[in-house]
Amino acid sequence: MPADLYTSPVPDQLWERIRHEFHLPSLEQVHERLSAIHEDPEPVMQQLSRVFIEEGTYCPGYQFRPDLTLEPAVVALFQRAMELRIPHNYLALWMMVPSPALQGSRPVDLRTRKASPLAALLERTFTEMAA
Repeated sequence: MPADLYTSPVPDQLWERIRHEFHLPSLEQVHERLSAIHEDPEPVMQQLSRVFIEEGTYCPGYQFRPDLTLEPAVVALFQRAMELRIPHNYLALWMMVPSPALQGSRPVDLRTRKASPLAALLERTFTEMAA
């Protein structure tokens, strides 16, 4: 893994990979969908991981279950990333990059499991990078 992976600009191909594999709806589209099923969608909206591409704000689809509830492990990872001050776009990149610590799996592939092992890996990745 390149040492500067999380300091370089995020490649445009990542957004296409997320869009193709998981969908990448705009923040407005997500708000509309959540408004249709929640009287007040704001509490859910505040838990969303977002990415910023050019002038738009998008929500990676890997954080949603089929019924539009949020994947608890992704919510926990997003909260931890915010505590660690990891930029949103780098969290999305980290989710999609195969990890040797996960035997080559990507964190996104393990998103339906408990968040604690992934949170520890997230913290380790970004604290080692900052050192």
